[in-house]
This record gives sequence, C-alpha cells and structure tokens, in this order.
Amino acid sequence: MKRFLLIDDHVVVRSGLKYILSDLFKPCEIDEAEDGDSATEQLRLQEYDLVMLDIKMPNTNTLQLMEYIKITYPHLKVIIFSMNSETIYAKRFLKAGAKGFVNKDAPLDEVVKAIQQVLSGKKYISSTMIDLLADFGSGYSEVNLFNTLSPREFEIVPLLLKGDSVSHIAQLLSLQVSTVGTHKARIFEKLKVSNLIELKELATIYDI
Repeated sequence: MKRFLLIDDHVVVRSGLKYILSDLFKPCEIDEAEDGDSATEQLRLQEYDLVMLDIKMPNTNTLQLMEYIKITYPHLKVIIFSMNSETIYAKRFLKAGAKGFVNKDAPLDEVVKAIQQVLSGKKYISSTMIDLLADFGSGYSEVNLFNTLSPREFEIVPLLLKGDSVSHIAQLLSLQVSTVGTHKARIFEKLKVSNLIELKELATIYDI
C-alpha cells in the first residue's frame, strides 16, 4: 500500500491531491502538513513513498526543507507542486533532490503522469523544463538573472520583497547584519537593480 505526504498550506490543494491519489491508488494512506515544522514531524513518524511539496508556505524555507529531506531520507521521492515559475525554481529544486516539478496550472493528466513516473523510479521533466534545460547549455543562466544568485542570495530575495529590514533578515537567518547587507548589495548588482521598487518589478516579471 502506498503512503503519501502532502505539504501545502492550502486545504483546497491538499484536498484535490488527496482525491487524485485516492483514485489512482486503492488502497493508500495520505497524510498532510501545512508547513515545514509539521512536515518534519510527519516525516519522523512515518515512511512515505512520495511527497508532494509546495514552494511558498508560511514560516518555511522550502529549499532548505528539500535539502533536509534529501540528506535525512535519501530514498524518499519528492515532486514539487507549485504555482511558482519553473523557469526560476525548477532547476534549484531538482538540484536539491526533487524528482519532478509540476505547475499547479498543469492539466490533470500531466499531474498523474508525473506521479506515476516518479513512483516508478524516474524523474519527471515537463516539456517546459526540457526546453529550459536545453537553454542552460546555451547561456540561459545569463539571460535569467535570478539564476546568477547564490543559494543564500536567493533565500534573501523573498525576505527583501516582503519588506523585511536587513537587521530582521539577519535575525531570521542567524547572520551578521553586515553579512546580510553585503548579500543585499550583491543581489542588487547581479540583478542590475538599484532599489527595492526595481527589485519588486523584476520579481513580478519572473513570478518570484
């Protein structure tokens, strides 16, 4: 019997996935988590065949959560299921250990295909991602400025977009204020923006 963990802060999304999985796998067991803390607790309690993981959840660094899962449960299969753009997030999460990336706007048959493919031991790469990965070999990372950011810089961007101060970010990430200030300066330099307004405009274009 298959066991699944759905990590998403939206009840409607979890309910939809439960319906799909319950129909595909009879019988199966499905657990839910709404953030990183509840997810890690569930992972300690149970073994799972597949995790469906959203990217943006309250009080959760999802990239760190993905890396934690890869290190602690190296054989656990994870599919990222998110509204966030593949062009920004897919490569990072696949590198961190995810086996697939599916946009929440994807047709039902694509979601089903991804689940079945990953459970069979393969990676799921959408047609969008196939084109994207092909572009990586021809300078795509230079075109998409967000791909020039380091993991730490990429982690700080959403906090800046939220309006968090440098001192607050330093507290959240257990860093020196001067270190966060340096990261912020490098982010602005790499993204070729000069202020927070321009950063927000660029983030909107790339669906950050």
